[in-house]
Amino acid sequence: MVERRAEHTVKFFYTHLFWHNPGIRELFPASFEDMERQRDRLFAALTHVIAHLENESLLPYLRDLGRDHRKFLVGPEHYAAVGTSLLAALAEASGTAWTPRVEKAWAEAYQVMADAMTDGAGASGDPPWWDAEIVRHLRYGQDIAVLTLRPHAPLPHLPGQYVSVSSDRVPRTWRTYSIGNAPRPDHTLDLHVSRVEQGRLSTALVRTVRPGEMLRLGAAGGQLTFRRADRPVSLIAAGTGWAPIRAMLEDLAQHPPDQVVRLFVVARDAAHLYDRPLIDEYAAALRWLGVTYITPAPGRHRNEATARLATALGNRALWPDQDVYLSGPSPFIEETAYLLEELGARPGRIFHDSVPSMGRDHGHEGRPLGFGEWFLNRPAPHWHNPSGRAPREH
Repeated sequence: MVERRAEHTVKFFYTHLFWHNPGIRELFPASFEDMERQRDRLFAALTHVIAHLENESLLPYLRDLGRDHRKFLVGPEHYAAVGTSLLAALAEASGTAWTPRVEKAWAEAYQVMADAMTDGAGASGDPPWWDAEIVRHLRYGQDIAVLTLRPHAPLPHLPGQYVSVSSDRVPRTWRTYSIGNAPRPDHTLDLHVSRVEQGRLSTALVRTVRPGEMLRLGAAGGQLTFRRADRPVSLIAAGTGWAPIRAMLEDLAQHPPDQVVRLFVVARDAAHLYDRPLIDEYAAALRWLGVTYITPAPGRHRNEATARLATALGNRALWPDQDVYLSGPSPFIEETAYLLEELGARPGRIFHDSVPSMGRDHGHEGRPLGFGEWFLNRPAPHWHNPSGRAPREH
């Protein structure tokens, strides 16, 4: 019922929250466009949490979220205010279906979220954020950049994790970007940024910021870290999802694994293989590493890349015996994980970050976008899709 009135619900929530707690408004983005995206992310995150209440990955996700929210100086009073407004919005959207039993269930579910986030915030002895200077800015074409940052203090992180990023050029707007390197002695970090159409922060980071400017970073988070086990490994990266895979490979190059590692790098065309020289260098130097590039044939449509990936994965055997690491947009990860399970990979050995998807987008014919189409032809955000709960057909 709430999904069918999703937009009304989210607008009611923010109106209720800001009316009763005017001081909270300054914690949120200033622009209308960024506030629209904030609404999308809120509902996507809420849907993700409710769908994963019984999943063991939920509590680590929420603790990371709470730890990261310290950058907003969020306190217990903010969690209480959000909970009150959330229940009010859900009650408004549910109408007569909002019974005492339903209210109790939602209140308990929200308390699980708030407690986990509070625990995550309280368990960290790190600062709420790090100021970091841009010391290098490399552009790859019009839409990809790699920024090297020097934080004012060491920012603890593991290979494969991400940080949230903010710039004074787009006040009070934060986005997450994966760290593209293993920890270094000089504590610098590389961020790989792909510009999103109408994305104000990503556009600023790719096209506008310069060395010497300062960014603000939240605490590192994410569960995409390498598990050393006596099993062969496949790494699959799409787009700037290459960044956390690169960080893991950098660490593995310093501490070689005992198993064979196969890397699949997916791009919409050869020009988007922006780190190919380094990948080729790794492939030549590391005897345990094999590399497969996945791009369309010259002159062919970019959607061919995902069909080629499906074929390449289908030709690789022994999936039940492998650990698999996926990195890329959430729908790409979802579809790839589904395909791998169909090929025999064990769900418990498919690793990726637990990031809420913005919902299953649909093509012009009304069908769900096919394998990888979202990655190659990303539509506008659209998180309201009640039919997405129906069984999927592949």
